[in-house]
Order: sequence, then structure tokens, then C-alpha cells
Amino acid sequence: MHDADVRGFASDNYSGVHPEILAAVAAANGGHQPSYGGDIYTDRLREVFRHHFGPDARVYPVLTGTGANVIALQAACDRWASVVCADSAHIHVDECGAPEKVAGIKLLTVPAAGGKLTVDAIRREARGFDDEHRAQPQVVSLAQSTELGTVYTPAEIREITGFAHEHNMLVHLDGARLANAAAHLDLPLRAFTTDAGVDILSFGGTKNGMLLGEAVVILNPALDRGVDYLRKASMQLASKMRFISAQFLALLEGDLWLRNATHANAMATLLCEQIRDLPGLSVNYPVQANALLVTLPEPASAALHERFHFYDWAGPSPQARWMTTFDTTPDDIRRLVKAVETALTA
Repeated sequence: MHDADVRGFASDNYSGVHPEILAAVAAANGGHQPSYGGDIYTDRLREVFRHHFGPDARVYPVLTGTGANVIALQAACDRWASVVCADSAHIHVDECGAPEKVAGIKLLTVPAAGGKLTVDAIRREARGFDDEHRAQPQVVSLAQSTELGTVYTPAEIREITGFAHEHNMLVHLDGARLANAAAHLDLPLRAFTTDAGVDILSFGGTKNGMLLGEAVVILNPALDRGVDYLRKASMQLASKMRFISAQFLALLEGDLWLRNATHANAMATLLCEQIRDLPGLSVNYPVQANALLVTLPEPASAALHERFHFYDWAGPSPQARWMTTFDTTPDDIRRLVKAVETALTA
């Protein structure tokens, strides 16, 4: 039985909705607005995304992160295409095969140390061009930040996009936690997306304080063809879209997106600082966003599962993944640290 008064560390999806987001939903609730994106909130949102990602950016709000990834990959791929991604990528591990089942796209996975792709890793599958027997590698998909909580630098992304474009491939970025990456890098969003050569991305809201809602963001104008039809066909077109757009406006018109992500990252850093020297425990990757992956003895892990929600993560050896979020408090961290100390010495 988990303690009812203790916040979990399983996912940033476990958090509630930020009060400013709830207020924005309530404010958007008055009167009637045209449906399916014809409302004033979605119209304003288009300008907000251009502000963050550049004048050519086009935004398509959707319902879920998986939906955003599926639509973005469909927009970037021919029917015979394949996508090169990390073996730990969310599109491969955690989307129930949706990119392959729904979009009909073959995923070509490669090993990625720390969750991050490199040109050498991509090169393993960026081959067989014009071979009719092989699903054609047309897209490289990155995650920023990665499933392991690591962050690509702009230079690392530029190296990958340069290689991809030289081979007539496009680059998709799964940005479910893009705000956390921006907070870590202390850079504007376009600095490691548009300016680094990314063609299309999925932008996350739910993990950063929203009730629901994600977005497909097209950065390469050549891909802005038929995305509205793909969104509908993928069952991701919200009829009352104003309530998704109003949330994004509350997040992005000011600095709420950055405040939330900065706090979540800071709580992960605080947790790391307080546990990294404990005997019997190891932190497995640099803590650059809001995730820690740790190895600890199985009895200790089992004892912690009795009190806290967290996930066991696949890897060379069993790991626990602890996530922090915008509403994680220092008291939450202290409770977890105390429980870890107790479990390791039991």
C-alpha cells in the first residue's frame, strides 16, 4: 500500500494540473467558439509557436504524445519508409507499436549510449538506399530530453541533422520533455530545434503541467502537406480544440513552461545530490533533466515499491527510474531519500 500523502516518482504524468492552466481552461469556457481549431485561442497559438520556433513554424494541436509522434512521422515518411531511432526510444518501447501498426512505418533501432543517438550509430541503418527489398531509411527520430533523462546539445543535434540531410533523410524530434531540455541548456526552444536543422517535432504539454494536449510542430515548410487530414484520420482532432490551445497559451505566452521545467529539473538534481553517495546505490546517467535511473539491490527496490510509485526500467541490469515534476517539493525529496537510506540499510 503506497502512502496516500506521498507524491509518486513514476512519471511526470502523475502530477496534477498547474493552477494557471486550470484558470486558462475556465477562462476559455465562456461563450461559443468555432470547433476543430477555428477558435480564437488556436489562431493566437499559431503566432505563439512562431515566436518560439521561427516564422515558418506551423502548429497542429493534438490529444496525446503518441498521436503527435505518429502524425509527425507520417508527415515525414513515404509509405515505404523506415525511421532510425534509439533502442530506448519512446516510439519503439512505449507506444505499443503505434508507429508501425497505425502509421505503417518500419522502425530501425540502434544502440544509443545514454539514450542519445550518434552519427556512427545512425550510419548502421542509414544504408540500402534505392534497394527495393529494404524499407527506405527516410527519417531519424531523436528524443529531447531522452527517456534516460539526458539532453542533446545544439552541436550534437546539428551533427545529426547535417548527416541526415546529406543522405536525403529528415529529422523528427520527440519533444515530450522539450521544456526540460531548454531549462537544462538555458537556451530558447528554437536554438536546438529550428536553428539546429530539425524538420518536425512533437511538443509536449501534459508532462509540464497541462491537463491534456500535445502538438505537432512543422519546422520544414515542405512537410506542411495534409497534416490536417493525418490528424483527423489518426483520431487526434479535438472538436473543442480551444481548451487544448488555451492551455498551451497559458504555458507559452509567458514563462510558465520554463518555470515548471526548471523546477522539475532542480528537484531531480536535488535528489541526485542526496543519494548519489549512498553505499549500494549508483546513479547510472548524468542528471540533466527531470529523471534519474539508479541501480539498487532488489530487496531495497521492493521495499521502496511498497511506499512509492516508480517504474522498473529495462536495461543491461535492473534499474529504477525516478521522475520529478513541476509540483515535486523538497519535502517529497526528503521523504524519498529517507526511505532509500532505510531500505539500503535494512
